[in-house]
Amino acid sequence: MIHAAQASVRLEFYKFADDRTGRKIREALLQARYRGVKVSILVDGIGSYSLPKHFFARLTEAHGEFRVFNPLTWRRFGIRNHRKLLVCDDRTACLGGFNIAREYGGDGVASGWRDLGFQFEGEMVRELGVAFDEMFALADFRHKRLMRLWQAKRKRAVGGQEAQLLLGGPGWGTNPIRRSVYRDLARSRRVQIVAAYFLPTWRIRRALMRIARGGGEVKLILAGKSDVRLSQLAGRSLYRRLLKANVQISEYQPQILHAKLLILDEAVYVGSANLDPRSLSINYELMLRLEIPEVVAEARAIFAQIQKHARPIHLEQWHGARSVWTRLKERLAYFLLVQIDPRIAGRQFKALPD
Repeated sequence: MIHAAQASVRLEFYKFADDRTGRKIREALLQARYRGVKVSILVDGIGSYSLPKHFFARLTEAHGEFRVFNPLTWRRFGIRNHRKLLVCDDRTACLGGFNIAREYGGDGVASGWRDLGFQFEGEMVRELGVAFDEMFALADFRHKRLMRLWQAKRKRAVGGQEAQLLLGGPGWGTNPIRRSVYRDLARSRRVQIVAAYFLPTWRIRRALMRIARGGGEVKLILAGKSDVRLSQLAGRSLYRRLLKANVQISEYQPQILHAKLLILDEAVYVGSANLDPRSLSINYELMLRLEIPEVVAEARAIFAQIQKHARPIHLEQWHGARSVWTRLKERLAYFLLVQIDPRIAGRQFKALPD
């Protein structure tokens, strides 16, 4: 996509690593700039914390644009940009769960993390370009006037029934991603979810259990191997109640699972958001909600392929295999991620300038 760009490249990623993959992308961006393409790059201050300050020096010297979203500071470290996005020429876009780092290479089975992205064209690409420009303009948090009002404005839903862009973030008002998932779950009978970090709200858990108890299908593929052990522990604290309600849970085995995919009847969600408090209430996230039959069919095929490498969790075995100490760790992890982390982020958001 970058090599084919003729007018503009907008690249926004939570993590951009100084490794073989990162350097390869950097070179493609530099070559695009040499062709006269406008190049703008936005990375997160924590996600890309290890990125050397001089990493994009050649690009900026060639008049490319590079910014760090919310540079690390204790006053607002909890407010993060978790989005992953590439927009080229306002015509083609790619989004998903993957970052730019070597661990995202491979097929997710023999090597590399298991992840998912979605490349597309159409009217929604322009909306993604606008979303990037808004975030890029205020990345350093130095624009004090109406800062919190701007934060609230960032959360919105754009598009129609067939394709809808959902932009989530902290602040006033309901999160569009969470609201849309609630609405679809209320009428769903067939639910298939791949979630790297699974710690949904009580309302989502209740909806999943209601569907399963009522004879519907609810299948979850969660992380058997995770890069965030605390999140895995917290999510596992929910297994017993879900399994008792006939929710089917499997854990992906070959590699670390990092994908985010929701199939709720005939609606598909793909993007950067996990089903956890950070993605649904704190982080800046973006998801596409699609009701396109071809996309739904492709998503179901991907789900089935991932499921081949997942181990089913059975209630009796699960209950008997975990020690008291393990259960205590799970409850502590749940408390930290559901109670403490959102409170800290909420206080930091309220402390932003008016």
